[in-house]
Amino acid sequence: MNLNGEIIVVEDDVDDREFLDDIFKSLQIPNKVVFFEDSTEVVQYLLKDEVRPFLVLSDINMPKLDGYELRVQIMANQILLKKCVPYIFLSTSKEPEYIRKAFELAVHGYFQKEEDFGKYKEIVSNIVSYWKSCQRPLIGW
Repeated sequence: MNLNGEIIVVEDDVDDREFLDDIFKSLQIPNKVVFFEDSTEVVQYLLKDEVRPFLVLSDINMPKLDGYELRVQIMANQILLKKCVPYIFLSTSKEPEYIRKAFELAVHGYFQKEEDFGKYKEIVSNIVSYWKSCQRPLIGW
């Protein structure tokens, strides 16, 4: 477990990335935040030996490779599974079908994006706080 590792944000929408960046800055979270606009680049990045991420926050609806497909690729890779990185969806949708499909892929959380800065900030703060205190296997066990 790498509590000080990177927070990976997979989000194709520039406004959503900027909003999340403002939230992380206002929370003064010390973890480095790495944004990916192109979800097809995430797996190769995560496979780097020096990358020891803290968690992944992913949108669902993205071009090329959606969040579900990205989750499937991560789950199919034994190296990435052993890194034990929490994978959490942030989505505009609260449709039961979206949520059901997400949990069929063993995600660690599903949260609706908020337009209100304070509400979204509280969600992100709660996610980070939870995973900072949650026990996980050591990376590469």
